[in-house]
Amino acid sequence: MSFKFLALSLLCLGVFASNGFCDVKEKESVLDHKVKSIDGETVNLADYKGKVLLVVNVASKCGYTPQYKGLEALYEQYHDKGLAVLGFPCNQFGKQEQGSDADIKEFCSSTYKVTFDMFSKIDVNDENASPLYKQLTSVDASPKGAGPVKWNFEKFVIGKDGQVLARFPSSVAPSDPELVKVIESALAAN
Repeated sequence: MSFKFLALSLLCLGVFASNGFCDVKEKESVLDHKVKSIDGETVNLADYKGKVLLVVNVASKCGYTPQYKGLEALYEQYHDKGLAVLGFPCNQFGKQEQGSDADIKEFCSSTYKVTFDMFSKIDVNDENASPLYKQLTSVDASPKGAGPVKWNFEKFVIGKDGQVLARFPSSVAPSDPELVKVIESALAAN
């Protein structure tokens, strides 16, 4: 390798990468996003750095709605070990989340005793999808892969560094051994 080639490579990586002139891009992190809590406050997901996240699009009138109980149980079991469950209400599937944020909060706390973090209702697909979900659905994470969210209660496991580790379909219960194994592995990782 010639000195001239090495110098140009280093120049490109060191100087131009920060200006976007090279095709070198740092992986976007889920922690780069800001979202609204169910109470309307801005939440910087960077505040979750060092935690494992389970991000779920939820709905109050869905056949999968009883999964709130399992999500809360998972949260209670692993919260002290560094798990945060983030619920994002969405009305895009069968219009099963028509209430206001206040209605959703009341339903979740009174019916399922939810104590994990809930956020303001969002879209997870199409042109109005939240930037967070645009990123989540772009990652080819097994076992489900990339692509639009198909229904309520899809689950994304995010590592402590903000990278998507796994994606599970709605039919996978919060207590599913494969999901729990991914969460436990992520919690054990440095």
